[in-house]
Amino acid sequence: MDEELSTLRKTYTWDLVPLPPSKSVVGCCWVYKIKTNSNGSNERYKARLVAKGYSQQYGMDYEDLIIIASVHQRYISQFNVKNDFLNEDLQEKVYMMPSPGVSHDSRYVCKLKKVLYNLKQAPHAWFEKFSVVISSLGFVSNSHDSTLFIKCTYTGRIILSLYVDDMIINGDDIDDISILKTKFARQFEMKNLGSL
Repeated sequence: MDEELSTLRKTYTWDLVPLPPSKSVVGCCWVYKIKTNSNGSNERYKARLVAKGYSQQYGMDYEDLIIIASVHQRYISQFNVKNDFLNEDLQEKVYMMPSPGVSHDSRYVCKLKKVLYNLKQAPHAWFEKFSVVISSLGFVSNSHDSTLFIKCTYTGRIILSLYVDDMIINGDDIDDISILKTKFARQFEMKNLGSL
């Protein structure tokens, strides 16, 4: 169990500390999933430790692209960012019960250092980090849809649509899109899902 706790600490970066007075604690659980290939065979098994973010209280614990591309016959590809929510430091102080099955002193809880799946802060923290990266690459957020990013190039335009950790990229110039993919890969662990 101590080895498991050590591995979890490295993965999710937390400190085991006494719960401060007047602070609430969030529960956690394991979610297991089997990722399958298109033919139905098992690709891999996934286990994810998630916080029970639904128990967080506001004020206390946190504060059609494809059609256009088809009509204009633009190149469309799709990507997934792996462990997207785990890329960002946690700004607020959040305390969580240790993972089920891990032995610990009952007076101690986990003080999270990084965002964990299902925390109310997770989507916002991920989107803030993504916005900084995409802006640094010359993209501008659309004034009507903050998850739609546009970059004008010498040869045309690249449009990127973000939905949580999935993105669709389309544009006039495959070379510009290829350069963008390379730059993204330096910032995030990406999975290329191929042409859409």
